[in-house]
Amino acid sequence: MQKSQFEEAATPVVIPPVGAHRVGRHRMPAPPHALRGRAAVLAVAAGAAVTAASAGSAMSDTSTHSAEAGDIALLANGEPAPATSAPGAPSTSAPATPSAPAPVVLPAAADGSSTDDISSTMLYAGTEINAQREIAEEQARRPKVVIPAIGAFTSPYAMRWGVMHSGIDIANVNGTPILAATDGVVVDAGPAQGYGNWVRIMSDDGTMTVYGHMETVDVQKGQRVYAGQKIAGMGNLGFSTGTHLHFEVLVNDGQQHVDPVIWLAEHGLDVLAGSVASAFGS
Repeated sequence: MQKSQFEEAATPVVIPPVGAHRVGRHRMPAPPHALRGRAAVLAVAAGAAVTAASAGSAMSDTSTHSAEAGDIALLANGEPAPATSAPGAPSTSAPATPSAPAPVVLPAAADGSSTDDISSTMLYAGTEINAQREIAEEQARRPKVVIPAIGAFTSPYAMRWGVMHSGIDIANVNGTPILAATDGVVVDAGPAQGYGNWVRIMSDDGTMTVYGHMETVDVQKGQRVYAGQKIAGMGNLGFSTGTHLHFEVLVNDGQQHVDPVIWLAEHGLDVLAGSVASAFGS
């Protein structure tokens, strides 16, 4: 019977005893081709593993020697060597965390003023703006034209005793307040022929108003006045038949007389409604 390949490989080898004469024996047959191939693969794999281990050890030694040489150089220069950890030791350093944003610092004022000074200045400026706005709103609410005095309507704009009476008369007790009929500038204030004392006011639109026979005068030439402002006290001075206000209106830059009753009516004021109960109309 023919033996298999494995049986041939398992044939025992007979070793002659020491001192015995060498006798002829059969040479061990070569292993089959398949076994030779497997042995060669194992040998190559073992060699590769040994080579890889040697290379890794060499690289580790080189890295260690380089680090040590760097540490020696730092110490020679008087610099501290960086801290190192043992190979394979777990890292104990905390993970990096994002830093908080730096606080915003406002620049200092160019003139060296503190923040409190700047705030006070801004507050003062805001207060001033509010005050100016309130004044402007109040002026906007003020009437543009008023009846110049409270009292009884006693004489119209008309011819009288052959002479033109170029104004109207409003009678009341001595010292009754006389008011500026419009905003404007005082062009005359004081004694005048026939008027006793007078005040003349030129408004911004070129209308002049004239007030006569006053006991007292409260304004002066060049002064800016506003409609409804007290300018004098009623009296009986000059060519007068009793305590009253003589009131005239001249348009076209003070060149042309007009009827004050009509002029007041054009501004919504009725001076003929019995007695003048209010200078601002009813």
